[in-house]
Amino acid sequence: MADEISPKNGIVVLLLFLSLGIFGIHRFYAGRIVTGIIYLLTGSIIGFGWIYDLIILLTGKFKDGEGKKIEFN
Repeated sequence: MADEISPKNGIVVLLLFLSLGIFGIHRFYAGRIVTGIIYLLTGSIIGFGWIYDLIILLTGKFKDGEGKKIEFN
């Protein structure tokens, strides 16, 4: 069974991550509102969340709020 693909643009997620990732803005765009708020209030859980998201983005496993895989198209 293939993973469902998100309509969200992976390039936009990456650009938001690189520019404002410490504030979780890429998570808001992806529809992951709760973790976006946590990242915003804690500075990406003092940077550890940012590193985690970097790994997830580089391995292509970042998903949107509905659990659909976000691809770089």
